[in-house]
Amino acid sequence: MLNITELLEQLKASPYEEIHITAPHTGQVSFAKIQPGDAVHGPRGAWKEKPGTQLASLERERNPKPIHAPQKGVISEVRRELDGCFVEAGTLLVAMKHALTREEVLSRLLRHALHLFNAPERATYYFSLDVEKKIRAGGVRSVTVQDGMEVFIMSRMKREVPLAYSGPGGLIYEVYFKHTDNVDAGQPLIGVCPPDQLDAIEDVVMRVQAEWKENG
Repeated sequence: MLNITELLEQLKASPYEEIHITAPHTGQVSFAKIQPGDAVHGPRGAWKEKPGTQLASLERERNPKPIHAPQKGVISEVRRELDGCFVEAGTLLVAMKHALTREEVLSRLLRHALHLFNAPERATYYFSLDVEKKIRAGGVRSVTVQDGMEVFIMSRMKREVPLAYSGPGGLIYEVYFKHTDNVDAGQPLIGVCPPDQLDAIEDVVMRVQAEWKENG
């Protein structure tokens, strides 16, 4: 079991995520009126339909594409020497710091504490009929899974196949996918909490709720 105190103290000591905004493709870059120290916002709206602060634009074949901030944060670097230049895909344009929220800290800790079952390949996933019925009746955390249990249906290229869970038995504590989205290979589908670790997991939740101070 992870050392909750050590991980939480590490996050407290560096409560920020460094975000690098890179060129999504080749093109000529033009920066917006931003500078280090400026606060920016991420996507807004009920469905995140309103884009974040515009940081730059990238023009290719006379087609400019705006580049927006993906998160709320503070600008730490702007590559002004590239303004008006042709850049390759993946070139760093802007760096920013995002203050971790309580929910983000908890998510990071849980990913260490839980057993993550990952997608074996890029596909769309959904729960098997039996598991879905249990979730509708009592919620995700009412479902116990065991090694070899058929838990998912994997849908890819109009082909649907059952997928069995592998790992320690326990409660489905977190779900990391939506049945409408494609999940990349290696990304977690669920986080499972073994029964003997449930108290420790609940301690993670309580400590973060009590100890984490929101910044920014």
